[in-house]
Amino acid sequence: MAPPAICWFATAILLVCFLISPSSAIYCDEDDCYDLLGVSQSANASEIKKAYYKLSLKYHPDKNPDDPDSKKLFVKIANAYEILKDEATREQYDYAIAHPEEVFYNAARYYQTYYGHKTDARAVMVGLLLVLSAFQYLNQWTRYNQAVSMVRKTPAYKNKLRALELERGGGMTNKKKALKQMDKNTEEELSKELDLQIKGAEKPSLWELLAVQFILLPYTIGKLLLWSICWFWRYRVKRAPYSWDDACYMTQRCLRIPLDAWRNIDGSTRDDLIQRRLWEKPNMEKYMVEMRKESKRRR
Repeated sequence: MAPPAICWFATAILLVCFLISPSSAIYCDEDDCYDLLGVSQSANASEIKKAYYKLSLKYHPDKNPDDPDSKKLFVKIANAYEILKDEATREQYDYAIAHPEEVFYNAARYYQTYYGHKTDARAVMVGLLLVLSAFQYLNQWTRYNQAVSMVRKTPAYKNKLRALELERGGGMTNKKKALKQMDKNTEEELSKELDLQIKGAEKPSLWELLAVQFILLPYTIGKLLLWSICWFWRYRVKRAPYSWDDACYMTQRCLRIPLDAWRNIDGSTRDDLIQRRLWEKPNMEKYMVEMRKESKRRR
């Protein structure tokens, strides 16, 4: 026997199949669009248009003010004409009649035709970028405020505030005041003078938002393309020696060091690495051998 879960699943599928109405019903409800207009399925566009005008004049609400059913019928006739006058929607309707078992496929085509084109993809993209940028900006502010709150609790930060207070006071301070906790207003004023730069939780910048980066994308691509062309012409075609800044870039790239870490390297060490010309393969191999020997020596 089949497991109970499979039996229940099969029963549910059968119930859904019995309960779901034919997929052609989503076009003209339970009616047939061709029958509403009184034409055959093989009728051409001219015959469909002629039948619609004839029926619309007959069942127009202005001509039948006392008949509530005529208004409903007029709406159905107008809807049937809207479906059959367009070749694409008529082809979809004919397919739904010929393949009533493809319920989900026919329904998807219907909703894509009548509702999908009403939403401009450009508007959706702009809205999505704005929403993501707003979340990005709020997230960056939250991270920054949390990091600042943690830093302000450290003794090093409090010592900096005290030193700044002494500097503003000309190196003189009241002993009683020094023993007391610093006034909150004074602490806030001094905190503004201490520009905290916390790695990994910097102040949010509008230039880093996704929406701004997307707007500046053509400029960024053009700038990168121009830089690549100049680099190729200068160092590949003319074989010119690397400038100091470009040598720094090449060394950092060869060592695979992040930009922040590269800037924090001691100046003499950085100069020595650049002078080694590590972008040349023999020099890089020699440097790696030296680093391995140094690592073994330290062990």
